[in-house]
Amino acid sequence: MAEGLELEFSETNKHIGVIIAVMAAVLALTEAAARNAQVDTVRDTIEASDTWAFYQAKNIRANTLRASADELEIAAMSLRPGAQTAAITKKVEEWRATVKRYESDPEKGEGMKELTDKAHGIVAHREERSAAGENYEHASAALQLGILLASAAVVTGLVWIAYIGAGLGVIGVLFAVLAMVAPHLLG
Repeated sequence: MAEGLELEFSETNKHIGVIIAVMAAVLALTEAAARNAQVDTVRDTIEASDTWAFYQAKNIRANTLRASADELEIAAMSLRPGAQTAAITKKVEEWRATVKRYESDPEKGEGMKELTDKAHGIVAHREERSAAGENYEHASAALQLGILLASAAVVTGLVWIAYIGAGLGVIGVLFAVLAMVAPHLLG
């Protein structure tokens, strides 16, 4: 190298550099995890909305069939027994069976009961991912500040600033771990 352009790095600065590199790597991972959590939250919100819309459609159909069956039964009361009343009774029974299937259809998983359970599960997963995303964001912020302070320690030679930066890095790692194992613990 040209004379005067060579940089001398102390052992302390080398250690600080390694700490900065580790924090930067963890920061990259937390940023990616935060983006994944945000995408999951949006996807789950849409899926929950679609599931509740399907539930509402089933509920409207069931209520319409109930009302139609009730109306047909009342109308049939004024008729004499015979083929016409038998056909009406059969149709009312079909509609009531359809209403029962709309209420619960474990075979297809598309009854209102099953849709309610599914929607609640999706919402719970969404809340879990949203909480994880917040923890990843806190982790990223702590790691960014840690990198900033550690970098300032290299420039200023004030090693105590590097310790604060490393401490923030540890806090960032703790938030990242919390996001993975217990995202609702702090919120």
